[in-house]
Formats: sequence, structure tokens, C-alpha cells
Amino acid sequence: MANPSKTRPTPPQSGISEDISNPSTMADASTIPALNLANHFLIAMPSMLDPVFGGAVVYLCEHNAQGALGVIINKVTDMDLDTLFERIELEIDIAPQAGGGRPVLFGGPVQVERGFVLHSPAGTYSSTMRVADDVVLTTSKDILEAAAAGKGPEKMLVSLGCAGWSAGQLEEEIARNGWLTVPADPGIVFDVPIDRRFAAAMKLLGIDPAMLAGVAGHA
Repeated sequence: MANPSKTRPTPPQSGISEDISNPSTMADASTIPALNLANHFLIAMPSMLDPVFGGAVVYLCEHNAQGALGVIINKVTDMDLDTLFERIELEIDIAPQAGGGRPVLFGGPVQVERGFVLHSPAGTYSSTMRVADDVVLTTSKDILEAAAAGKGPEKMLVSLGCAGWSAGQLEEEIARNGWLTVPADPGIVFDVPIDRRFAAAMKLLGIDPAMLAGVAGHA
């Protein structure tokens, strides 16, 4: 995929930490904290005033003592997959309309020039991290090459950028009621229409979005 941005966002902002070149390098079994929210949704509370994260649902891919990494799953860019294939000069003529007009999502403000792909387990790619039995995160261009050739994973969400938190930052935001948390449902990531994912994630908690103002965070 495109080379990662060289800009290092300022850590104190919500959901922004240092650039993350390879998400799997964050993992260290000896440093995983008691609160491990990998394979959870983060649902933005009304108190989340950051315009980037207001109304967002984040699928959290990694969470350990060094920080956290996730992908926003309900905000779109103005680009679809076919346009992305053209921009990174993939041979889309191998499989015309391979992208099928599917939108490319805005995954977060970190490394916005880099692709982050959530997908069902399938294939072997050069930079992949298994998040759960049915969700994998890949950041290498070869998965898009496979998709352009019509050989990509059956279920796939392509985003530009990700959300990252430095050590302890996400925990602080949750303590300030910035986020609700709930174990993730892959069906919401891959099958629910984008504009319905916020409400669908809220339903996992049995909460009407209109009730959010009076609800505290859950782990």
C-alpha cells in the first residue's frame, strides 16, 4: 500500500498516537494489561467532541500496555475501491469492476496514506495480524492486488488510516465517558450497511442511541 505518512500526530488528541508502521509490532504477551479490548467496538459518546470521532464506531484490533490500535468502521471517504486500485496502479483490467463500487472508509487520522484492511481469514499476506477467529487485519498491498484480481477475501473492509492511542490514553478516555465498549460482532463490520453500524453496535448493549447522554462506559 502507499507509504505511511511521516507526520506524527499529537498524542493528547482522542484516538491519536504515534504512527504505527506495523500493528503486529505492538503485541507483547508479557505486557498485555488486565483491560484488553481487542475485538471490541468503541462507540463514541456525546461527550466525544472531537469532530473526527464524533458518532464513530471503532473496531479495536490491538490493545496492550504500549497502547491501542483500531479502525473506524462507519465513516466513508469520497473514494471507492475501483478508484483506489487505479491510484495505486493495480492491474484492475484483470478483473474489471473488482471493487464493485464499494466505498473506501476513513479508518482514522493516523497514517491516512496507508491502507488498513479488515477481512475474513483467507489467503496469505505479508503483513497480517489475526484479531479474532473471524476477523484479520492486513496492512500490506498484496491483499489489494488479490482483490483487484478477484481473488481477495470473501468479506473485506478497506480503510485509509487508523486510530491509535498511546499507553494509558484509551483507558483515560473511557474513564471520562468518551467511549462505550462492547464485544464486537463481525456481522456489523462486514454485513450491516455503513450508515446503520452505529445503531447496530448500540443494540449490542441494548441501548437506544437517544439514551447515550446518561450512559457511562462499559468494559
